[in-house]
Amino acid sequence: MKKPLLGLSMMPEADFVSAIVPLLQSNSVEVLEWSFDTFYDAEEPEWLSGLLNFYAGNERLIGHGVYYSLFDARWNDRQENWLQKLKEECKRRKYNHITEHFGFMNTENFHQGVPLPVPLLPKTLQIGKDRLRRLQDAVEIPVGVENLAFSFSIDDVREQGHFLDMLVEDIDGFLILDLHNIYCQACNFQIDMQEIINLYPLGKVREIHLSGGSWQESAYGRRPIRRDTHDESIPDEILKILPKVLSQCYNLEYIIIERLGNTLNNDTEKQIFFSDFNHVKEIIEVSVYPDIIRQDWKRTEKIYSEPVEDLLLHEEQTRLTKLLFDGNNVESVKNGKFLYFKPENWDEEMIMTAQQIIRKWNPY
Repeated sequence: MKKPLLGLSMMPEADFVSAIVPLLQSNSVEVLEWSFDTFYDAEEPEWLSGLLNFYAGNERLIGHGVYYSLFDARWNDRQENWLQKLKEECKRRKYNHITEHFGFMNTENFHQGVPLPVPLLPKTLQIGKDRLRRLQDAVEIPVGVENLAFSFSIDDVREQGHFLDMLVEDIDGFLILDLHNIYCQACNFQIDMQEIINLYPLGKVREIHLSGGSWQESAYGRRPIRRDTHDESIPDEILKILPKVLSQCYNLEYIIIERLGNTLNNDTEKQIFFSDFNHVKEIIEVSVYPDIIRQDWKRTEKIYSEPVEDLLLHEEQTRLTKLLFDGNNVESVKNGKFLYFKPENWDEEMIMTAQQIIRKWNPY
């Protein structure tokens, strides 16, 4: 197996661009990942278009969606428009593949949304498969899904890998295995990282994400909560486990380091960032890879049918989002009457964390 290509998640902020110039000049960034939908309603600066087009022209550009929302239970014009813009983007610029986040963003202002977990049930799987199929029908390249950092319960942590495996099977899709997302779950539910990783279909992992995050103090005086904030160095625990993961993911093609664009604003942070990048590069060079030929992607036939919807689930998604946003006490959330969601089984600490995340991204 060939070594995976090492790259960065591209950010448009001046601090980030200034920081990565040495890496670009030394040709160390072998692939760029671009969150194309963050500029759906904005004009790209000329320098950014030129850089993205350069990587696209050399077949070294991959696309990462943020706002499609795979599990919204009601199909809407926003998702239809999102797919139409994606078609236009893929005609304008060549991507090697397209990915999207697991979860749903049922908020009034979806541009400030954050993906929340869905109940891992046959109905939600049916909706997710439908949305993913429509995404695949819009493009002629492979489509994948990224695992989610946030979970309400330990059962969700243990079941997400199998659910994602079933989710992508109909389109011969793949997974992004975000190791910091796994690290968050391991810390927040006190499970070994490798134990969680082994629950994922590692043969379907085509891309790995690496990043850092931050700690949030416990509201109950218990362990601190790990957040996927992309604003710190990659934890040593992730770097230590990376070689083992590389030996297990025999269809892996890309490793992407993520860092928010406004967090590299001094020399110390830049040096930490460079150190992380070079450390990952060294790991890639010395790791042992499985002697297996990568599986070729098979394009599935397009479908033309009505979107799968569930208005009760949509109502519950909307009501849960509002409950969390309004800052209701934890007991009010746990005692909420739902058919699909089971808040009575959720970790109190994670309910409060969800409230803080939603209010951060929806301040008004």
